Parts: sequence; C-alpha cells; structure tokens
Amino acid sequence: MTDQYTLTDPTTLYSDITTTAQSQDGPGLDADLKAKADLGEDTYRGLGRLIGRKALITGGDSGIGAATAIAFAREGADVAISYLPEEEEDAVRIAGLITAAGQKALTLPGDLKDPAYCRDLVAQAVEGLGGLDILVNNAGKQQSVESLADISDEQFDETFKTNVYAMFWITKAALPHLRPGSTIINTSSIQAYSPSETLVDYASTKATINTFSKALAQQLAPKGIRVNVVAPGPIWTPLQTAGGQPTEALPTFGENTPLGRAGQPAELAPAYVFLASAESSYVTGETLNVNGGMPTP
Repeated sequence: MTDQYTLTDPTTLYSDITTTAQSQDGPGLDADLKAKADLGEDTYRGLGRLIGRKALITGGDSGIGAATAIAFAREGADVAISYLPEEEEDAVRIAGLITAAGQKALTLPGDLKDPAYCRDLVAQAVEGLGGLDILVNNAGKQQSVESLADISDEQFDETFKTNVYAMFWITKAALPHLRPGSTIINTSSIQAYSPSETLVDYASTKATINTFSKALAQQLAPKGIRVNVVAPGPIWTPLQTAGGQPTEALPTFGENTPLGRAGQPAELAPAYVFLASAESSYVTGETLNVNGGMPTP
C-alpha cells in the first residue's frame, strides 16, 4: 500500500494531476475541480498520535483544511469543521470520511466575517465534542487583482476579516477552553515572505498571521499552550480556481518552485499533525514552511 511513509521522488509525485485553466464562482468546491486535489483520503495512514484529542478546523471542507481533518481523524481525534453554507457538498463528504475513521464529526456552517458566528462556532465545537484542545485557523480569502486601484474597500475588508479578524475572534473565544498541552495552529503562506504583486491584501494578512502567532506563542507558553504556524507554498485547492490566481496562470501553477510543481493538500496534513501532537512538545512560535523549497527568511 502506498501512503505518506512510502519512499517517493518528490519531483515526480502527483505527475498524474495536471492543473488546468478553470474558473469557479464563490469560494469554489473540491467537488468541482477538474483535476481533483489529493486530500489523502486514499493514502493517509494514522498511527494514533492524536487519540482522544478534540479539534476545530476552519475551512475544513476542502483543500488543506479537509486534508488536515482527514489526517486528524485517522490519528484518533474527533473533528469539528467550519465552512460557508455554499460549501455543504464538500463538507458532507469530509464529515463522512471523519466518521469512517471511527471519529466524531461536527459540521458547523457559517460566515467567518461575522464575529457572533465565530464565537458561537467555538461554543458549538466545545459542546459537540465535549471539549477542545486543538484549534486550526485555516480558512482564507484570496483574490488576485492586477492593480491596487482595483482592490475595492469591500474586498480589502473581507480579506482581513476572513483571514485575520476571524482568527482573533475564534482564538480569543477558544482560550478559556484550552488546557495545558493544547495547541493552536494558524495558516500563513509563502506570500508572507515573497508576496505576489497581484495579492497585496492577501499577502498582508498572511504576514500579520505570522506576527500574531509569534506574539501569542510567547504569551501562552507559560500556560502550556503552544502556538505555531504552517506556511504553504502553491497548493492545488479550489481557492486557486475561485479567483485566487489568474485563470490563465493555472496550467503552470507551482512550476516556479525548486520541486517544479504545485503541492497537494495531502502533503500539508502531516505538518499539522506534527504541530498538533506531543511530538512537537518543544516547538512553539515556529513557522513551518511547506512550499516546495521556496527560500524564506
């Protein structure tokens, strides 16, 4: 059986998945990707590293969040996922995979731009799972715009609310429930270090996430709560086809990395598992870059 422990050549891995020039409306769906992203549903093998843990993952319906949800469940964690109502099709599928792994799945739709929903999201997760000790702030808004003059006030506001404000609201609401040994994992991006000219607002939020996380890590370390970050590179998800990248750029998406290809969500999940598990007990305030070899400071 091929799984994440199988020796492979990373330059040719996923050569059967060809990114194509595709455009989706709204947030985009995994179900509608022409070239299906690998979420690890057929390959991720758990080793019991998260047995008894209770996790909340934003954006857990598709892409990196979905791959992480599958991995967490197969490692023994119960998982709550948040997502937009229009992403219900993807969410139902991921919930089914969590349940198939023998774990409890909670589906909690709503809009992260709403502070009331963010706070209620945490309350629902705590009640439904019987506690909370892993928080993954992963959901994000990314829209490619050629000129700063064309970024509307509405887009700028929505990008910061989705990527930064929601992280603040959710984390603040979660803190009273997190006991020593709990972990918070936030999702940044290569854009925090090497911003694209067409992603000014998105890149700015990702740099903010890095700094927020490093400051919070110092504050919470004495309480035994660790805070870390995963910074993906170009990863094939619905986010890219729903305006995250120019449609015409998708056929060559990720080819500028040293590994010469886009990454798949399944390649991110082990990073989140590591940072959520006791294996990373002496790691806090760290940003783990999973970007195909793109240099970062």
